[in-house]
Amino acid sequence: MIIKAAKRTESVREYYFSMKLKEIARMNAERLAIGDEPVINLGIGSPDGMPPTEATNALCESARQPGNHAYQSYIGLPELRSAFAGWYARWYGVELDPATEIQPLVGSKEAILLISLAFLDKGDKVLVPDPGYPTYSSASKLVEADIVTYDLCEENGWWPDFDALEKMDLEGVKIMWTNYPNMPTGAPASEDLYSRLVDFGRRHGILICNDNPYSFILNDKPLSILSVPGAKDCCLELNSLSKAHNMAGWRIGMVAAEPDVIREILKVKSQMDSGMFKPLQLAAVQALAQGPEWFAALNEEYRRRRVLAGEIFDMLGVEYDHDSTGMFLWGRTGSVSGQQLSDRILYEAGVFITPGFIFGKNGERYIRISLCAKPQVLKRAAEKIRNAGIGISQYL
Repeated sequence: MIIKAAKRTESVREYYFSMKLKEIARMNAERLAIGDEPVINLGIGSPDGMPPTEATNALCESARQPGNHAYQSYIGLPELRSAFAGWYARWYGVELDPATEIQPLVGSKEAILLISLAFLDKGDKVLVPDPGYPTYSSASKLVEADIVTYDLCEENGWWPDFDALEKMDLEGVKIMWTNYPNMPTGAPASEDLYSRLVDFGRRHGILICNDNPYSFILNDKPLSILSVPGAKDCCLELNSLSKAHNMAGWRIGMVAAEPDVIREILKVKSQMDSGMFKPLQLAAVQALAQGPEWFAALNEEYRRRRVLAGEIFDMLGVEYDHDSTGMFLWGRTGSVSGQQLSDRILYEAGVFITPGFIFGKNGERYIRISLCAKPQVLKRAAEKIRNAGIGISQYL
């Protein structure tokens, strides 16, 4: 390489799943050469179902219109912002001004970096959950902020320990990342949890950034932190169509917050892209209009898959919550390293299950199965693991 990379890149590695997918691709090429079936990937939460028919129809129809292929407004179509506002009012009981309190995004993963760029200077502190989504940490490192981890533990229902938080040195903390229903653990939110987070943020002058893409998955009562009185004073919320509408690859997300916060995020976002493709926005409007029957059918399928994933954990001897929310099943491996068990399942059975260490030190004795695999695939994965004779009892 003719020049050196920026020093900030030394603080991060290539995303774990990016590296693992390359390894699995190499394994599949080798397996194909000898006539073996490819690796079954139960690692990534990429929905395999179809989006709402109305959304795909709107995409196709609007893409045929010659005027719809130009650059779009940085703030999104008024119809899309209004659709997001209606979605929040209908499902979460939250009133948002579509003109000033909603910013459509090209996916919400990118928003984690946008928010970090907008609000964090070098040396500012960020509260990051352990276990938690790795991008909270990597985005913080890329803007040279200091990460302060806070523990999520199974004995506390994977909620923050507020007594422990109050005893921490919070001087210089500007942002706290939260994520419920939680990924990777599947722990649900509650009105009490959100109220306590709002109170914590207001008293300490911390912006609570709640990442909320799983609220409809295996969850009968979607909740938003913005439903708490006074939440807009100290909170923003990310949401998307990726999980609940089977539209992960479409990259349609949003952030909701009070107007000053939205303006600061827009300053950064407007330097980074040139708006969202108009047919995507019009399709999102249709997706957001889906009624309860859409989510009922979605969750019926995920419940079926959760049972089958649980049967894999039962066979392995892994303990888990039978009623967890979200699109993953999170299991405790006891004294056995989750990474060691994951690697053995991959190399001996040809099935990839995510090791929990990638989410933080509190995930080292856990593994995670994605429910984004059809029932027959989960059954085949179970068969292959059974045939390989793998289980944590072998390590005891």
